[in-house]
Amino acid sequence: MLQVNGVSLQFGSRKLFEDVNIKFTKGNCYGVIGANGAGKSTFLKILSGEIEPQKGEVTMDKNERMSVLRQDQNAFDDETVIRTVMLGHKRLVDIMDEKDALYAKEDFSDEDGIRAADLENEFAELGGWDAESEAEKLLSALDIPSDRYEEKMSALDGKEKVKILLAQALFGNPDVLLLDEPTNNLDLRTTEWLEDFLMDYENTIIIVSHNRYFLNKVCTYICDVDFGKINVYFGNYDFWYRTSQLIARQQKEQNKKAEQRAKELQDFIARFSANASKSKQATARKKELEKLTINDIKVSSRKYPYINFKYDREIGNDILFVENLTKEGYFENISFTVGREDKIGIVGKNSKAITMLYDVLMGKEEATSGYFKWGKTITPTYLPQNNDEYFNGCDLSLVDWLSRFSYDHYEEFVRGWLGRMLFSGEEALKKASVISGGEKVRCMLAKMMLEGGNFMILDEPTNHLDLESITSLNDGLTAFKGCMLLTSHDRELMNTVANRIIEIDVGKVYDRPVTYDEYLEETK
Repeated sequence: MLQVNGVSLQFGSRKLFEDVNIKFTKGNCYGVIGANGAGKSTFLKILSGEIEPQKGEVTMDKNERMSVLRQDQNAFDDETVIRTVMLGHKRLVDIMDEKDALYAKEDFSDEDGIRAADLENEFAELGGWDAESEAEKLLSALDIPSDRYEEKMSALDGKEKVKILLAQALFGNPDVLLLDEPTNNLDLRTTEWLEDFLMDYENTIIIVSHNRYFLNKVCTYICDVDFGKINVYFGNYDFWYRTSQLIARQQKEQNKKAEQRAKELQDFIARFSANASKSKQATARKKELEKLTINDIKVSSRKYPYINFKYDREIGNDILFVENLTKEGYFENISFTVGREDKIGIVGKNSKAITMLYDVLMGKEEATSGYFKWGKTITPTYLPQNNDEYFNGCDLSLVDWLSRFSYDHYEEFVRGWLGRMLFSGEEALKKASVISGGEKVRCMLAKMMLEGGNFMILDEPTNHLDLESITSLNDGLTAFKGCMLLTSHDRELMNTVANRIIEIDVGKVYDRPVTYDEYLEETK
């Protein structure tokens, strides 16, 4: 059992959380949520011992083991893949190394024999004889080919390293498992495997994630980092969201009633305090007014951008026609026609092929062969997965940056659009070249809204966004009346927005008017 007692932490004058008391129990999965900068990852570092709180303590039973998903992809570059996974249980690997060193000695002594026997007993107790097969099983489930197990980590790409570090965290059945954004860079199939693995896990899991579907699937409790506190709610993310919204509404209604009653009392006291016949009633109302409590509704650190896509031109009958489109090295012979009601989810094993398809359709790349044609009434607008070309080396303020894409260049007008995307006051004057990944995506979404396109192409639009921005984006895309091509690792987004799924591999291998969940069920 992991227990947090009276933990407080602040950086300078900024208080992240105060007097946190939580008991994390076996058999439960806790999702840690909160706005960007609220302190979610910092809280996990406190739990792991990487950061010491200013007050309070974190305790765990001395015989229990904690495992943490590491974020440094290059930390094990000198190790083999299989050994990197097994280093998730460092004591086990230390025993293996010491055993090997003892048995390699030419002058093996009686003392060495006693030590070796002790190590063999501990090795067996820790499940050492099954350790390598367990590591291989995890790697196989995460689609790491067996011929790579003895390769050095330095030979692998970033996405493969992420999977191996995830296998490392899961290895050896740790008593407490800390996972910070475990679905980042995982494809949807691998994420589904991880969901099933964690749902069957019998020990304690604590997760930070922006993936709503994932949180809904695996979490039994939600730890909400907000208002300088961490409050624990029973249930998954959706249950927390409904509960928190209900509590906020009830508190506002109670305050409104209290304010109305206070005004009534104040009016009565002002009118009759000098009236002898009403003096007792006025005194009674003064006492009631003193007891009346109006709760201060704290300002949440959560902020939801306003995302609402409207197009300037009605859509005609001809939308987009694609015939045998080929880009050598990426895809070949892709054909489809977009209908007026289509919001198409584009899926496939090769994400680079999907990005290239979008770049070809938007005229950023030339097709090797084939043909595509946009309808005369169609105005496409594009959110690329990599938006560096719009920001790198750009010394413009965000006001001036967004003004380039606006039909109205008046500063107050542009600031209004930036304000919708949470850039208010001095925030709107930041240089475009220095903003964060999430801020770049919000700027690109503001650009798309100003462009007023009636056909949107979105390549991984939730990358770098927090839960609040993802929720707003989901609502905006659901309400959009135009056509769309969409690719996302956010299963909730895909399932609630797309009404047709096209899977591309070498060519088009699947095309049906279904939801994403229905597609997954059909293609299992």
